[in-house]
Amino acid sequence: MPNPPLILYLAAPRGFCAGVDRAIKIVEMAIEKWGAPVYVRHEIVHNKFVVDGLRDKGAIFVEELSECPDDRPVIFSAHGVPKSVPEAAQARKMVFVDATCPLVSKVHIEAQRHADAGLQMIMIGHAGHPETVGTMGQLPEGDVLLVETVEDVAHVQVRDPGRLAFVTQTTLSVDDTADIVLALNARFPSIVGPHKEDICYATTNRQEAVKAMAPKCDAMLVVGAPNSSNSRRLVEVGARAGCRYSQLVQRAADIDWRSLEGITSVGITAGASAPEVLINEVIDAFGARFDMSIEMVETAIENVEFKVPRVLRETA
Repeated sequence: MPNPPLILYLAAPRGFCAGVDRAIKIVEMAIEKWGAPVYVRHEIVHNKFVVDGLRDKGAIFVEELSECPDDRPVIFSAHGVPKSVPEAAQARKMVFVDATCPLVSKVHIEAQRHADAGLQMIMIGHAGHPETVGTMGQLPEGDVLLVETVEDVAHVQVRDPGRLAFVTQTTLSVDDTADIVLALNARFPSIVGPHKEDICYATTNRQEAVKAMAPKCDAMLVVGAPNSSNSRRLVEVGARAGCRYSQLVQRAADIDWRSLEGITSVGITAGASAPEVLINEVIDAFGARFDMSIEMVETAIENVEFKVPRVLRETA
């Protein structure tokens, strides 16, 4: 029996963004400079394959700074950390490197600037996500109010409706966030927003590619981790854009082939912390089961690059 025909639509851009690429390089260069072990507070990026690979090279992943010894370097994850974390590291005279994505750091700076101007902050984000915790932790506890949905906007209690500003998590759904921003502007007409949208270029570009690809596909798979916010948003965007089966898989072994019986087209994309090797693994799995042709769906070209911190570029 010949394999059934299949058109595989491949989203571009997909996979690693500049912030993730930089964060992984920081861990690798730190191990090279200071030797193993190097401690990393929280997963450097949300991808098990990446984290396991760095662990094999000599990284030790912990959740809190208290788990790190004073005499070994520690790296803060790409998602960012509350201001209290580097302060505690400095107090202990630790060597530390901040791998926070520069686009997340930009949001931290915005929040501080608005607070310095006397504005109360509202953050659009997901409760408990490391990036949200890190951004809210730039200001004293209770100074940043979190809203996750349009419904939350109706119930948020503010000090002064005329002195407000908002920031957003960088990995949210562009469309959902736009609805929340509309609700904030309707309830608080003088609220101050970012000069430029906080949702990062990589999140926006990957969602746009999915919107272009989803209507063509019988099914769509997003390669990414369950705790990756931007990957989960891609699944939601695909379903909303018209793909009847939109699923998250960590790698090829997770594909539910029974749910894909009878398909003639599939879309493949990947969250910003998923490496290309896992995307290729998924493509190869389809190639083994189908007479496959690949079509690229390209909606943007990315050439963003972020430098690693100077301490890692200097010789020891």
